[in-house]
Amino acid sequence: MKSLRAQLRDVISQEMVQDAAHDMGHLDRVWANARRIAKDEGNANLRVLMAAAYLHDLVNLPKDAPNRKDASRLSAQKAEPILAQLGFSADEIAATAHAITAHSYSAGIPPESAEAEILRDADRLDALGAVGIARTFMVAGTMNRALADHNDPFAAQRPLDDQLWSIDHWHLKLLQLPQAMVTRKGRKIARKRARLMLAYLEQLAKEMDCDLPEHWSNLLR
Repeated sequence: MKSLRAQLRDVISQEMVQDAAHDMGHLDRVWANARRIAKDEGNANLRVLMAAAYLHDLVNLPKDAPNRKDASRLSAQKAEPILAQLGFSADEIAATAHAITAHSYSAGIPPESAEAEILRDADRLDALGAVGIARTFMVAGTMNRALADHNDPFAAQRPLDDQLWSIDHWHLKLLQLPQAMVTRKGRKIARKRARLMLAYLEQLAKEMDCDLPEHWSNLLR
């Protein structure tokens, strides 16, 4: 497994277009999350899971790209010949490709294997917690999106709009991820990380001299 991981990281360094939020660090963290969940689940092929974790963003399209929802399918397609070169069997390649294809939030493809379920949760965990806070603002900065609406930072009296305000993305997507987790361990970790994000928002509201509306904390109840 150590040899396979080194090979996969070498492939990524040569083949993947990396950005601040989707780099080798992200892939290492997704693999660490996946390994942690798999230990609890106990029914995953770790060879397939590792390959899927490192190759899931092989085709890394910008968040605002019109074909963003196709990124996971394109990543799976690009991964197949690489996996064959690494000695994966046809069944292993198919299993890895499915896990990669089904991990995407925007693609909306149901995970149909243990590896696919674990990878999906592992990738989404990296959008939560301390790392998730940092990644939110890195991505928002590249897209020139403001932190919040200074007139109504937490959408107390306005519709949420994460195309304009980066904090709104937390309500519309990130803080809803815990309830969408498909593994028990993933759900447990996600809830803990989301509570940290909510605590950050409460402090942010104090520093902005306003209150955090109840509809934010209700997301974690």
